[in-house]
Amino acid sequence: MSQITIQCRLVANESTRQQLWKLMAEKNTPLINELLLKVAQHPEFETWRQKGKHPTSIVKELCQILKTDPRFIGQPARFYTSATALVNYIYKSWFALMKRVQSQLDGKIRWLEMLNSDAELLEHSGVLLDVLRTKAAEILAQLTPQSDTVEPQPAKVKKPQKTKKSKNSDSERSLSKNLFAVYSDTDDLLTRCAISYLLKNGCKLSKKEEEPQKFAQRRRKLEIQIQRLTEQLEARIPKGRDLTDAKWLDTLLLVTHNVPESQIEAKSWQDSLLRKSSKVPFPVAYETNEDMTWFKNQFGRICVKFNGLSEHSFQVYCDSRQLDWFQRFLEDQEIKKNSKNQHSTALFTLRSGRIAWQEEQGKGDEWNVNHLTLYCCVDTRLWTTQGTNQVREEKAEEIAKTITNTKAKGELNDKQQAHIKRKNSTLDRINNPFPRPSKPIYKGKSHILVGVSLGLEKPATVTVVDATTGKVITYRSIKQLLGDNYKLLNRQRQQKHLLSHQRQIAQTLAAPNQFGESELGQYIDRLLTKEIVAIAQTYSAGSIVLPKLGDMREQVQSEIQAKAEQKSDLIEVQQKYAKQYRVSVHQWSYGRLIANIRSSAAKAGIVIEESKQPIRGSPHQKAKELAICAYHSRQKT
Repeated sequence: MSQITIQCRLVANESTRQQLWKLMAEKNTPLINELLLKVAQHPEFETWRQKGKHPTSIVKELCQILKTDPRFIGQPARFYTSATALVNYIYKSWFALMKRVQSQLDGKIRWLEMLNSDAELLEHSGVLLDVLRTKAAEILAQLTPQSDTVEPQPAKVKKPQKTKKSKNSDSERSLSKNLFAVYSDTDDLLTRCAISYLLKNGCKLSKKEEEPQKFAQRRRKLEIQIQRLTEQLEARIPKGRDLTDAKWLDTLLLVTHNVPESQIEAKSWQDSLLRKSSKVPFPVAYETNEDMTWFKNQFGRICVKFNGLSEHSFQVYCDSRQLDWFQRFLEDQEIKKNSKNQHSTALFTLRSGRIAWQEEQGKGDEWNVNHLTLYCCVDTRLWTTQGTNQVREEKAEEIAKTITNTKAKGELNDKQQAHIKRKNSTLDRINNPFPRPSKPIYKGKSHILVGVSLGLEKPATVTVVDATTGKVITYRSIKQLLGDNYKLLNRQRQQKHLLSHQRQIAQTLAAPNQFGESELGQYIDRLLTKEIVAIAQTYSAGSIVLPKLGDMREQVQSEIQAKAEQKSDLIEVQQKYAKQYRVSVHQWSYGRLIANIRSSAAKAGIVIEESKQPIRGSPHQKAKELAICAYHSRQKT
């Protein structure tokens, strides 16, 4: 994506801020809360949860009904549209999350049904253990023709064998999928028991006798995971924002005059009292660039007005790095106005905006304590002539395709003819682009890729690869990327360690434990991002390859386990070391780092690709494999 988000502070007189706060806090946010509740109470809600999505028209219909409610009347039309879009966005994300949790739950329930001890497998199959192992070996030989990978593994695996395991990790993963498929397709009891025996032993044969205590612990761990996933499905419904603390006061009153019937109920009360609710209303989105009018006041400062709030104006206060963008917004509108609408808003640099209140600490009225922020989404390609031509050609092709498809329907009614007329008019205006500065478009070499591997101890490692030959051009470790600023990484970890300690003390005392963090982590992310993009430009890389964020938990756990295995062969020592390692290192905000890289790459015109990061190997090897895998995937596509 070539779109990024910039922001500025909006300054207005007190009466304007007061009116906007009351509209957003007393009208719009309660409307959003009510829409969230209405969707959750809909008779088809459970069906939507199973499908993982909901019809967006439902929210619009509910909003049309609530418009006449005395609690929500008197809002600008844009506020109702924004509320509908926000609720749709919240539930779209929520339903997708619940579908993923449901899929995980189904998989773990299925595995729990298959996970039986050796004694239970022998009882179900009615054979001896040697017979069961023989059957398992036959199944393994059928699915893996290479006989050397089917040998029984010794009870204790030596450290040199870890390299072999890493090479065969993909084949083992594929083997487990095949075993699950065979298990589902067969009704033979002995075959099913043999497959269960293989799966619980890592798709291998083992001569070691099973320890009942460890198996019971393993099964109990799986049951706890199922219980936690079930609780997530039942309890995590979007609840909106309680700006008046009414729910908190109701819970406090309930706790004061009642005794909990169970430990679960007491825990829910405690969680409700300790939960820190947002003190600012939901933002209001302006999804089209024509909803905002830009102008300069008598002092030469850029100001903006919004549809539905046209009697109020807001002054723009921004960083000098952002000022050029807001000047461009003003220039685009002035050019369009002076040319008597001969230019199209489809080529405006500004794409959409969003008004939000930023929470601050202090005493007084909310509209005086908190301040307004405007977030603007811009298309970086529309900054230059070359990029604008790219966008113009894409939009012209899309409009021409729409016109062709409409005409292909045959005899057209008046509505369709009017639609074609509007499209032709838009096409004429698009072919009249805005004057832009000229800047050559970045053109990297498609076979040069920059792989970025993420990890726990080393947040980012870079490898520049020539994918055609598979050779590495250069490496960059986290220390090389940060240079003299590497000491900031240790400082940030010390801060997180202290914050974690404070949070643990607060949890022990049942006190509020949501502490704010410094912006040092964000600053380090920006330093890493700047260096990664600079490396890509230096070597004329065609793309930057990032790992898929959904795989990061497995990556972190694998890294911790590898560290623990190097420390000792004893399971107890490994578990103790892994716990201490988590406390000392902590987890990085990978999503924030990836978002920064995406944004900076979009400004530079560098393509971003995604691939699955290998679990094992050094950070440099992971970055290399990440880039090569993305290149091969591109070739297949």
